[in-house]
Amino acid sequence: MQKISYTKRNCTDQQKIEAFILKERNGVLGMVDDILPYAVPMNYVWYNGSIYFHGMGSGKKENILSKNQSVCFTIYREYGTVIDPVPCHADTSYMSVMLFGKAEKVTDYEEAAIALQKLLDKYMPKYYSHPLTSTLIEKYRSSLDGNAVAVYRLTPQEMSAKENSVEAGELLNLETR
Repeated sequence: MQKISYTKRNCTDQQKIEAFILKERNGVLGMVDDILPYAVPMNYVWYNGSIYFHGMGSGKKENILSKNQSVCFTIYREYGTVIDPVPCHADTSYMSVMLFGKAEKVTDYEEAAIALQKLLDKYMPKYYSHPLTSTLIEKYRSSLDGNAVAVYRLTPQEMSAKENSVEAGELLNLETR
């Protein structure tokens, strides 16, 4: 992988990176299609050193991943615009993490149930009274297309993180944007 050229923004604090990945709610899954790249926003969960995401088990994402598992998953947060009296010095305060590797379809129903339960716990905490089971995941079929849910695991082979952290007083008031 090509190294980040603007090393001033590298973030190497693994605890900060992991806390960021755990806290954020959305990422963008970048895939390699036959002709053009394809990137789609995704909900995800970070669990046991891997990103887990899911889909209907059909459609463009499923089709691409069945042919080429190489992916990039980007998680980012913009904190605001950094103000400066000189227009060319204006900037953005942000944090981003990019994970590179292969998106592997989870075929073990127990692992899939755990991953989907972690997603529910993250996005809908305490909404459902009973945990998901591997039997439910194995038997469930979508009413839209009759397909089983597809769960994917991305265990990063490479990861990079960048940040431009500034004090709140250096940011443009977001209310005025």
